[in-house]
Amino acid sequence: MTYPPQNLSIKSWAEADRPREKLLHQGKSALSDAELLAILIGSGTREDSAVNLAKKVLKSVGHNLNDLGRRSIAELCTFRGIGEAKAVTIAAALELGRRRQLSRIADKPQVNCSRDAFDAIAPILVDLQHEEFWILNLNRANRVMGRSRISTGGMAGTVVDAKILFRKALHAEASAIILCHNHPSGNLFPSQADLDLTKKLVKAGRAVDIPVLDHLIVSERGYYSFADEGKL
Repeated sequence: MTYPPQNLSIKSWAEADRPREKLLHQGKSALSDAELLAILIGSGTREDSAVNLAKKVLKSVGHNLNDLGRRSIAELCTFRGIGEAKAVTIAAALELGRRRQLSRIADKPQVNCSRDAFDAIAPILVDLQHEEFWILNLNRANRVMGRSRISTGGMAGTVVDAKILFRKALHAEASAIILCHNHPSGNLFPSQADLDLTKKLVKAGRAVDIPVLDHLIVSERGYYSFADEGKL
């Protein structure tokens, strides 16, 4: 679609081109990311319509909504035309989207492959600016019964205590677990420390009859599966 000149108010656009009216008449799936964001922004500036202001915001994050979700209120307010109230609205909408993904855990999804495990933990880990270590607690049918945070660290790593990890797995009555942690740097390859820790936890899992089925390293770029790579 070709939009009217960027300094033309959306109110002066043809009704079919206005984001709100377009959503009402054509449905939300008909709108681009910029148009949806423009509805949250509400109004633009003398220089930019809300849609063009939204385009500038999206361009700053490479049109990656996950990256946009990691932007702070202060960072959003650096754009001319976005004050604190609009920044809070954007942040709240993106957080609702993240929580919608998290709510799927109530259905106890079955883990049949590494991608299923990634989908179950990604909403928690991909936006973090620091490392956290979690486990997925599975029942005998490999359904996710819950998720447990084991530790929180800094940008470079986090300390994992095997005793705490398996105590939480036992408390959750897990029949098996999947280890998960994030790399805020985006690097998906395991460090030597990651490899050593995995071997240690796999061995401990055998001792308490709670097998470790996989270990995922998660980032906004995707994930690395120890099981898929034959590293367990």
